[in-house]
Amino acid sequence: MNDTTRLKYLRLTLQVIAFIFIFAVYPLTVIWPSGWAWHTGGSHYLTMIIGIYATLGVFLLIASRNPLDHRSLIWFTVWSSVVHGGIMAVQAIMNPEFIGHLYGDVLGLFLVAGVLVWLMPKK
Repeated sequence: MNDTTRLKYLRLTLQVIAFIFIFAVYPLTVIWPSGWAWHTGGSHYLTMIIGIYATLGVFLLIASRNPLDHRSLIWFTVWSSVVHGGIMAVQAIMNPEFIGHLYGDVLGLFLVAGVLVWLMPKK
């Protein structure tokens, strides 16, 4: 894939990820709590995480206009997704009641990181 095509798909992918982070994280915790919510009932943690990811989503939407000007934000998204997903993976493996997260938010974050790495221009 050439850099022009890669950049076109990166823009689209950033928009999709942004909309998921802004609008889909909370519904996923309601629809599939065993894969997306680490706490039951009202949780300050869940509210905080939703706020953080919605904010990141807004900035990824801004970055989608000109990804090359926002490489550091995109790489932050990659590495924070790997670290967050890695920590959650270990927690899910060590606590069998959370094993569903390996197929939910853990996999989702690793997919976000992997797709962004694949689409980032190589130069």
